[in-house]
Amino acid sequence: MGVLGKQFLRKAARLALLAPVGVIAAAQSSTPAARTPADSPASQQQLQPSANKAASTPADQATKPADDAVDPVTTIKATTNEVNVVFTVTDKHGKRVTDLKQADFRIVDDNKPPSEVRSFHAETNLPLQVGLLIDASNSVRDRFKFEQESAIEFLNQTVHPGADHAFVVGFDATPEVTQDFTDKTELLAHGVRELRPGGGTALYDALYFACRDKLLKASKATPVRRAIILLSDGDDNLSHVTMGEAVEMAQRAETIVYTISTNVSGTKGSGDKILERIADATGGRAFFPFQILDVVNAFAEIQDELRSQYAVAYKPADFKADGHYRTIEIVANDRKNFRVRARRGYYAPAQ
Repeated sequence: MGVLGKQFLRKAARLALLAPVGVIAAAQSSTPAARTPADSPASQQQLQPSANKAASTPADQATKPADDAVDPVTTIKATTNEVNVVFTVTDKHGKRVTDLKQADFRIVDDNKPPSEVRSFHAETNLPLQVGLLIDASNSVRDRFKFEQESAIEFLNQTVHPGADHAFVVGFDATPEVTQDFTDKTELLAHGVRELRPGGGTALYDALYFACRDKLLKASKATPVRRAIILLSDGDDNLSHVTMGEAVEMAQRAETIVYTISTNVSGTKGSGDKILERIADATGGRAFFPFQILDVVNAFAEIQDELRSQYAVAYKPADFKADGHYRTIEIVANDRKNFRVRARRGYYAPAQ
């Protein structure tokens, strides 16, 4: 056999030895990859805006130990049994009172005094997380432009860059975020001007969305005051959730709701009563500026109130992390001369 023939046989032998490796590699590459949890249909549903879990990236999955794969929502719920309440005090003439002390109040949580009051002080400098919800349905078309400009002025005066954050949501049949959380007033103003009136009114859906998807998910590393300013005529005709469910979500988000009626008929309608109930249940206040120019005054009142409130932190007696609703009652000892506005309750975390 010649030299060329011997070389050919040696190459053929090497190829024969490597063939099983190539077959194995080809088989591995053609086998479907194992479906990760993020690829499964159930997880795809969890990644929708209504979900509470954030999707983890492949890099996260590679670096996280398996033992650390704990539901982040569960972890948050189990962290504390301290209750924080922001409230407002007015005298019998409706004027705000800002110089009272802890001894001037009585606090009752689920029909019992707290086991410990951890802090009490008048707050004017707590950072704000504010949601501006503007009814952009057909029913407010005539006065929409004026309300937009009034809202922009409110944001310019209220949001302190570097400290406070706000977002803008317009709603008709569905809520639309035209500006997410920011401390830049020029971006907030642009978000307000982006709104265009038209369609029906899903007020409860908008409030529910703003509390669940924006405020509940917002960072709260330090104490903050959360508030929603809601401009609407109160006439809901398209929501999928009820008023009670929307109020419950506001309470879960520890959010005060201020409502400004866009009804300029001169008399309170059924929508105005709904706005009043929402504000009352969350410790806020309802404004009825029957004259369109009074909208500016309503915004100014809200701005002043947000900077002149009390904050109390306490440990409830007989606290149980059972997910149940617990009532809050804060009253002034001198009930004849002072009135307290605070949220009526909260939902205990669930284990």
